[in-house]
Amino acid sequence: MNRSALTDGQDDSIIDRRLGILLRTGVILSGLVVLIGGVMLLFECHGHMADYRTFHGVPENLTSVSQIIVNALRGDASAIIQSGLLLLIATPVARVVLSVVAFAMERDVLYVAISVVVLCILLCSILW
Repeated sequence: MNRSALTDGQDDSIIDRRLGILLRTGVILSGLVVLIGGVMLLFECHGHMADYRTFHGVPENLTSVSQIIVNALRGDASAIIQSGLLLLIATPVARVVLSVVAFAMERDVLYVAISVVVLCILLCSILW
């Protein structure tokens, strides 16, 4: 067996494991953040009856990433839930970024280019 083929296979296996760990960690972390925010929201709204006859839209303090982070750090339950959802959205984006880095380290120009295109599409869909 060719030594370089063995090394490449091991490198791919390491990268696959790291990508798997990244995805699992992102999903679990975001789920925990949403759960914590949900429990806090339940305690804050205990005894209040929800009014579903009128639509109230998104509160002003939850319309931008910076506002969500600031309000989550202040302990606002809704902002904590929103930050958990932002973590969930950021997880696949981080996976693509890690893929770009891994392919660049392997000097695989084609897959770097494809991954960069995918990253651009993801970022454009999130930002616009």
